Amino acid sequence: MTWTPETLQKIAASDDLHIAPFREDGTTYGTLTWIWSVVVGNDLFVRGYNGPKSRWYQAAVRQRAGKITAAGLALDAAFEPVDGAVNDAVDAAYKKKYATSPYLAPMVGSRARSATIKISPRNP
Repeated sequence: MTWTPETLQKIAASDDLHIAPFREDGTTYGTLTWIWSVVVGNDLFVRGYNGPKSRWYQAAVRQRAGKITAAGLALDAAFEPVDGAVNDAVDAAYKKKYATSPYLAPMVGSRARSATIKISPRNP
């Protein structure tokens, strides 16, 4: 399942994505956490600033689902950890979108790269 072009464009243009993986019960959402997001092709990606130790990342990997809010939208989402060559394209997208941020270097470093998540739409 993929995002509609309109939804993806709205999310890409915003800087307000919040992620909330399910808690251990699989039905209660965790606390919404603000996180940087980027679009590569037709896919949406986020990274954990603190790498795999990020609490939201650990929950996303365990539960594989939850919700996101961005651009005034609240959306059910599926989370998939990714690795490999796609990280180079994600790096490039981060460098373009967040070029002036002092936090950019850590977000394209090995720690954050190891905590890259692809976010896809999920049917509730």
